[in-house]
Amino acid sequence: MKRASLLLFVFLLFSCQTLPVIDSPLLLKNEKSFICPSPFLNKKYRMVHAIETRVGGKTQSSIIGVTVVDPVSRSISCAIMTAEGLVLFEAESGPDKFRISRALPPFDTEDFAKNMIEDIKLIFFMPEGKLQNRGYLHDGSKVCRYLQKKGDWIDVIESKSGDKQVNRYTSSGVLKRHVLFNKTPKNIYRRIELQAYENMDYSLLMNLIEIQPVKTQAVKRK
Repeated sequence: MKRASLLLFVFLLFSCQTLPVIDSPLLLKNEKSFICPSPFLNKKYRMVHAIETRVGGKTQSSIIGVTVVDPVSRSISCAIMTAEGLVLFEAESGPDKFRISRALPPFDTEDFAKNMIEDIKLIFFMPEGKLQNRGYLHDGSKVCRYLQKKGDWIDVIESKSGDKQVNRYTSSGVLKRHVLFNKTPKNIYRRIELQAYENMDYSLLMNLIEIQPVKTQAVKRK
């Protein structure tokens, strides 16, 4: 009886840990040539995406997302609007600020705003956490794993075919977000898929309409 209980405990323990196993490059001959995947922006950009929201595999709405992201200051300005130009949501976030300037239903909750900002960071910004491990997954994909301050894990992955993805896990290893950058010859942000695993799972399909670099103004010295 005790043995059966122990086996059940071990099974439940490992079945709850969905964080994939990494084969460390420390055991590989090409350790020095190992470079972490990085599908993230390195300067300030303004992007416009056509976004489809899906719940239960069915398209719920089609909206336009306008995002200005600065990876240096880690600041974000974002807006959601209808195809006709009606602004449904507008917010900005930075190291010392978080402000919602417009929010119409169903985007009028603080949780929605915070989750949206966190998703934008996950897609476009290098993880802030400490690099904990790097290597290869069982299918040969290259991966680097970061531990965030609040305990979440972020895996940045590049497959053998060159497709890149970002996965976010809870501290206990449960998948929360999956971001897939579909490889295109022109721009990695041409088509982005985000799958969220919440009480009600949903997904976003983002198709790039426009992307432009944004010049930052130099601060004048007195």
